[in-house]
Amino acid sequence: MLEQKIRERRMTLEEFAEYAETFARERGEPGTLSVRHLKRLMAGKGPNGRPLGPLRPATARLLERIFEISADELLGRPGEQPHTGDRERGDTDEAKRLVIDRGLSMSKTDLTDRQMRRSRVGRSRVADALAEYYRADDQLYQVRSAGSVVRTSVCTRADWLDLSCPPAGVHLELAHDAGEPEPSDTEAAAERLAEANALHVRLVEAPLYRLLDVEVNRGSVSGVVGLTSFLNYALSADLLEAELVDHLTANGPTQRDSLPMRDRHLPDLEAVHELNGRLCAGGVLALCAIARPADPYRGPADYALLVQERSDQVVNAARRLSVIPKGFHQPLVDASGETSIGATLLREMEEELFGRGDVDGTAGPHRAAAPMHPSRLSEPMRWLTDGPDRLRMECTGFGFNLVSGNYEFASLIVIEDDEFWARYGGQVEANWETGGMRIYSSLDKELVTQLISDESWCNEGLFAFLQGVRRLREIGGRRVDLPAVEVLRG
Repeated sequence: MLEQKIRERRMTLEEFAEYAETFARERGEPGTLSVRHLKRLMAGKGPNGRPLGPLRPATARLLERIFEISADELLGRPGEQPHTGDRERGDTDEAKRLVIDRGLSMSKTDLTDRQMRRSRVGRSRVADALAEYYRADDQLYQVRSAGSVVRTSVCTRADWLDLSCPPAGVHLELAHDAGEPEPSDTEAAAERLAEANALHVRLVEAPLYRLLDVEVNRGSVSGVVGLTSFLNYALSADLLEAELVDHLTANGPTQRDSLPMRDRHLPDLEAVHELNGRLCAGGVLALCAIARPADPYRGPADYALLVQERSDQVVNAARRLSVIPKGFHQPLVDASGETSIGATLLREMEEELFGRGDVDGTAGPHRAAAPMHPSRLSEPMRWLTDGPDRLRMECTGFGFNLVSGNYEFASLIVIEDDEFWARYGGQVEANWETGGMRIYSSLDKELVTQLISDESWCNEGLFAFLQGVRRLREIGGRRVDLPAVEVLRG
C-alpha cells in the first residue's frame, strides 16, 4: 500500500523522502525516512532479507500524518486491511444511509473545532456534573493533597483501594455465552462513525472484555468477564462521554431529561453496579515509575514518572493527560488465556512504551499464535523479565468510571533496577495513542503537586496516578519525595 500511495503522488522514492523530511520539520515530527528505509518498508524485509522489525513509533506517526492512513494498512497489501472508515458494520440500509448523511453534513473544520471544545471542558467539571447527576458525592474517589481537594468521576469503595495486589492475585474467568445488552441510539452511533472516519479515529471490529461480576478484596480480585466487540462498545456505552461533554460545553445543568442516552442506559448507581444488564468495558492503566541513577545535572537517584498527553486518534480521553500505559482490557488471539490484568499490562508496555505494533489491539487480525512469547519480546522487555527483581507490578485500586460506566484497574509499574535506564532509557518511546510524553521526577514534590491539580487529566488517569503516588510513597525509599495524598471517605 505504501508503494501504491507514493506512486499515486507521482513521486520517485528520492522525491518522497525529501518531501517527508520537509513535512516532519514543518510539523515538529521527529520521524525520518531515507530511500533505503522506504525500500525495506515496501519490500517487508530488513537487512540481509531478515523479517522487518517493529516500525518505530515516530516513523509510524510520520507516515500516518502524511497519508492519513494507519501504518499497519500502509505496510499491508492494497485491499488487505480496510481503512478505518470502511470498518463500519452498517448492519442495515438505514444505518448506512445515516452514516453517509452525517459524513456529508460534517466539515472537518467543524469536527476539529468540536473536538477542541470538548478537550477544554475541565476534568473536575465532568466529575462535578456526574456527582450531581448521580447524587454520589460520598461514593466518588476524592483526595486531599497539599491542602486542596480533588474529586474524580470514579465510583469506588474503601475496600477497593490500596489493594497491593500483584497481577497473579486478579483472577478473571471467561463466560462463553454472556449475550449482548440493548443496542444504543442509531443516529448517535451513525454520527460517531462518520466523525471517526473524518478525523481518523481508530474504530475496529476487535474483541473486548466486558465485566459480568466482580469481587474485590485487599490482595485479591476475582470476577467473570464475557466478550463483546470494540465497535459495539464505541457505538454504545462510549457515546455517553460525548453526550455529557457536549452538554457541558453548552453550559446546561446535568438534570434529568437533559442527557437522554444516559437516562436510558446508565440512569443511576444501581444500573452502574448491575453488570449483567449493560455493556461494562474495562480499562487497565498504570503509573509507570522507572528507577534512574544519580546524575550530575539532574541530581540524586529517583524514579522517572511517565505521563502522556493522549492523541486525537484515540476513542476516549482524546487530548487529555493520563498515565501510560493505558489500554482496554481485551484479548488478541486467546480469549480464555488473556483475561489476566498482568497480561494486559505487559502487552500495553510493549505497545505503548517499546514500539511493538504487532500487539496493537487496533491493528486488525493477528497472525502470531503467541504474541507475548519470550522469543518475540522487545529487547527492553526481555531484559526486564529475565531478572526476578527488575520489574514490579501491582493493582492499586478498582472502580467504575461514571463517564461511560467502564471498570478501571488502576495499577503501578515500577522498574526497580536503574541499570534499565542506562541501557534502554533512549528506547522508551510512545506510540500513536500519545500526542506527547512528559517525565516527572519522584523527588520533585512541587511540580507533582501542580500536576495533580491540572484540569487536563482524564478522570481515570488521575485516579491511577494518585493511587500510584500513594503506593510509591510507601515503597520508594530515598528515591521518593512526593506529596501526601489522603483519600477522603464519604
